[in-house]
Amino acid sequence: MAHASDGRSLEFKLPDLGEGLTEAEIVRWLVEVGDVVAVDQPVVEVETAKAMVEVPCPYGGVVTARFGEEGTELPVGAPLITVAVGDAAADVPARGPGTSAATGTAESPVAEAPAAERKAEGSGNVLVGYGTSEAPARRRRVRADRQAATGASGRANGRVRGAEPVDGPVPVISPLVRRLARQHDLDLRELTGSGPDGLILRADVEYALRAAAAQGGRAAAQEAGTGRARDAASPAFPASSPGSADARPDGTRVPLKGVRGAVADKLSRSRREIPDATCWVDADATELMRARTAMNASGGPRISLVALLARICTAALARFPELNATVDTEAREIVRLDRVHLGFAAQTDRGLVVPVVRDAHARDAESLTAEFARLTEAARAGRLTPGELTGGTFTLNNYGVFGVDGSTPIINHPEAAMLGVGRIVPKPWVHEGELAVRQVVQLSLTFDHRVCDGGTAGGFLRYVADCVEQPAVLLRTL
Repeated sequence: MAHASDGRSLEFKLPDLGEGLTEAEIVRWLVEVGDVVAVDQPVVEVETAKAMVEVPCPYGGVVTARFGEEGTELPVGAPLITVAVGDAAADVPARGPGTSAATGTAESPVAEAPAAERKAEGSGNVLVGYGTSEAPARRRRVRADRQAATGASGRANGRVRGAEPVDGPVPVISPLVRRLARQHDLDLRELTGSGPDGLILRADVEYALRAAAAQGGRAAAQEAGTGRARDAASPAFPASSPGSADARPDGTRVPLKGVRGAVADKLSRSRREIPDATCWVDADATELMRARTAMNASGGPRISLVALLARICTAALARFPELNATVDTEAREIVRLDRVHLGFAAQTDRGLVVPVVRDAHARDAESLTAEFARLTEAARAGRLTPGELTGGTFTLNNYGVFGVDGSTPIINHPEAAMLGVGRIVPKPWVHEGELAVRQVVQLSLTFDHRVCDGGTAGGFLRYVADCVEQPAVLLRTL
C-alpha cells in the first residue's frame, strides 16, 4: 500500500476488463470530486459490450478529479479518476453536504507510482477474475516524440491527423484493431490514432479502410491514415460536416456500439472464418414433456425444459466429442476440449447475450436448472460478469421461445457447433403405426465443417432426437 507520508496523487485508469474488451461507456459515477474512498470501493459503473460492471478503485484517499462525463466511451487504459493519498489527501478538503463537485480535468497533478509500489498497492479486485495487481505486459507507453508529433499535427473532424510514421512500438491496445489491420494489409505505423496519447482505435482503422475503398487501393489507405481530410470529397460514407449532411442517405443512424456492436463484430467474424453447414430433423417430444411432468410431480425443485435439453446436449457431446472443439487457425489444428462449458442464447433489453454454464457435463438436471435460472436473471439485470459471458465450448439456442419452428443460426465463434430448438407444438404424427396428435419439435445443428463431416453432425443430431423421443436412452449415460 502507499505510505501516508508519500503525499501524492495516484491515477486510476480503466482496467483491462478481459476477453478482448477494449472500451467501456460511463453509465453512472458513484463518487464525486472531494469524496473519501476506501480501497476496493466502487467508483464508477460502466457498460461494456458484455455487461454492466461496477469498477472498484484499488487506492484509498480523496478523489481529486474525474475523467469523462456520463455517456462518454473510454478506451482501456484511459484515466478514470485521480486519488490523493497520504499527506496529499490531508491537504484536499473532503466534500461535505451542499458542496458541489465538478468533473476533474487533466490539469490535476498526478504522480505515477513506481512500478514496484503500484504492484504492491493493487488490490487485485477490480473485477471478478481480473486483477489490478499488475499492468498487462502488452501495454506500451507511447513515446514522447510520437506525442509531440501528434500534438503538432492538429486535429481534423475531431480525429488526430498524423504527420510522419514513427519507428518503435505501435500504440495499439486492442488485438481486434491489430487483426482488422492485418486482414486488410494496413500498416498501423502509417496511422496516427485519435485516442488518448495517440492510441489507435478501431474507428481509425475503419476510417482508413473506407478511404482506401474510395481510392481503390492499399496505397490510399496508408495515405488516408496520415491525411484524412485529403479524400473527404469521395469516401463511401463521408465524415459528418455541415456541408456534407445532404450527401448521407436518409434515415435514422444507430451507432454500432455496446452489445449491438459486439454482436455485429462476433457474428461477422464467424461468417468470415467458419464454413458452416446446417442439418435438421423433426422429433416427437411427447415423452420428454411427460418425463418432465413426472419429475416435477415428485417434489423437490422444478426441472426446466432447457435443463433437460442441456443434459441431452452433454450426453451427445460425450458420444461425438468432435463437436466440442475449436479451430486454431494459426497452428492449423483442431482443438478438442475435455470440458463442456455450455452457452445458451438469452434475449435481454440490452440485446442478445450468451451466458455460459461452466462444466455442464458434470451437472445433473437440478443443478442445470438452478444455474440457468441464476444466469438468466443476472443477464436481464445486466449483472453478468465477463467471466460468465465467455469461454463457452458449445451453444444451445432455444429460439422456440420466439414462436418459430426453425432457424439456421450463426455459430458463436470460436465454437464449432450450435444446437437450435424450435417451438414444441401439437402436430399430426404417425405413432406406433397410427396417426396421432403429438408434441413435435424441430431440431437443427449448425456446425463447423472443418471439425467434422456430415456423418458426425448427423449422428449427433440423430442421437439428440432419439433422447428427445425416448428419454430413457439417457439412462445409459447416467
